[in-house]
Amino acid sequence: MRAMQLAELKAKAEALREEWQRALASVQDADGLEQVRVRFLGRRGELTRLFSSLKELAPAERAPAGQLLNALKQEITDALAQKAQLIEEQERARRLAAERYDFTLPGKWRPLGHLHPLTQVRLEIEDIFMRMGFDVASGPEVEDDYHNFEALNIPEDHPARDEWDSFYIDERLLLRTHTSPVQIRVMKSRKPPVRIICPGRCYRRDNPDATHSPVFHQVELLWVERGLTMANLKWIIEEFVRRFFGPGYEMRFSADFFPFTEPSAQVHIRRPRGEWLEIMGAGMVDPAVLAEVGYDPEEVTGFAFGLGIERMAMLRWGIEDIRLFYQNDIRFLSQF
Repeated sequence: MRAMQLAELKAKAEALREEWQRALASVQDADGLEQVRVRFLGRRGELTRLFSSLKELAPAERAPAGQLLNALKQEITDALAQKAQLIEEQERARRLAAERYDFTLPGKWRPLGHLHPLTQVRLEIEDIFMRMGFDVASGPEVEDDYHNFEALNIPEDHPARDEWDSFYIDERLLLRTHTSPVQIRVMKSRKPPVRIICPGRCYRRDNPDATHSPVFHQVELLWVERGLTMANLKWIIEEFVRRFFGPGYEMRFSADFFPFTEPSAQVHIRRPRGEWLEIMGAGMVDPAVLAEVGYDPEEVTGFAFGLGIERMAMLRWGIEDIRLFYQNDIRFLSQF
């Protein structure tokens, strides 16, 4: 086989230089660049085959031929690195152009949500009473008959049960008709003094109309301690009305009956130059209820009242239909 001459190797190296320069010029991305690298510098690449032909040269020609091929390899390697950097910079510029923000443009206003008006009222009521030293207590919405009725001095055949027409789940369980069961649970778990409020959702089989809903919200208050009287109850309610509604509102008590309080009263308020409106039922805790939870009615007394959150919201904002709170009408809700 004919031995290769140095001049012939130089010609092949020059041809290879022109070939890879054309290939490099056509590269547009990193994948194409990798294909060019493998084609010319890979283990079976064009330059590798030239290196393997060095053994065909005369011994005196191998050193300058090796220097020539190493210089070509370094030239290709440097050019590939520069091209890789250029491709990376172009890709970065493309991403920046696509993601660029013009910080001189005015911002886009996006409306923020806010608390439902009933939630706003509930939180304000809780805050008023917590500032007066009351704790917030909660209990299950699915109650048993004992806590919802019997422990509150409403036995099975009591006519007052007609006022709490209930959603029964079975013979023993029902959706609570008021938050008073929470008071029973708390009193059974601790000794006096007890100062709590019980906010929560309640259920009664009322036909929906402007003033009634089968689902509504209550806040009930209970204070049990030695020496409490109706005078303490009246002061608490007066202070609450003043803080919630502001000055200028009048308040009055009228006699009423509840199985779990004795004496019992309805509380009415009147706006300035307005009409009297009932806002809550109240009274001294019946001794039978205190005895049921293990308290001695000769040692402690207590009072309680319950108010409807929907009614408080309607009075504050002059809303005449309770159903508006449950229709999810943004036009209505966005006013609060």
